[in-house]
Amino acid sequence: MPYKCKKPCKHLGCPELTSGSYCDKHSSLTINKRESAEKRGYDSKWRIARKLYLSSHPLCVSCLKNKKMVKASVVDHIVPHRGNKELFWDESNWQALCKRCHDRKTMTEDRYQEYKF
Repeated sequence: MPYKCKKPCKHLGCPELTSGSYCDKHSSLTINKRESAEKRGYDSKWRIARKLYLSSHPLCVSCLKNKKMVKASVVDHIVPHRGNKELFWDESNWQALCKRCHDRKTMTEDRYQEYKF
C-alpha cells in the first residue's frame, strides 16, 4: 500500500517534510498542548457533581440577568481554578450557564491569566 505524501512541518518557517504534524526537531515542542479533561479534574466524580448542581440550578444565571429563561447546560467556575483543587471543588465558585454564555465568558474573561499586584 502506498504511503501518504509528506507535508511541511507545522512549525513556523521550518521547511522539513514530515508524515506527521511536526518534524523530528520540533515534535518535542509543547506549545499550546493541554492535558486531557480527565487529567484536569473533569472525571466521573465531576460529572456526578455537575449533574446534581444543574438539577438544583436549572437556569442560566447570565441569561436571567437579561430577563431571559434559558436552560443551563454548563457548570462554570466563576474564578478560574487553573489546577487549584480547592477552588475547583468550592461550590460557591460555581455558576450555572448555558453553552453560549459560558463560551462568551471563557473567551472574554477567563482566557488569559491576570496578575494582580
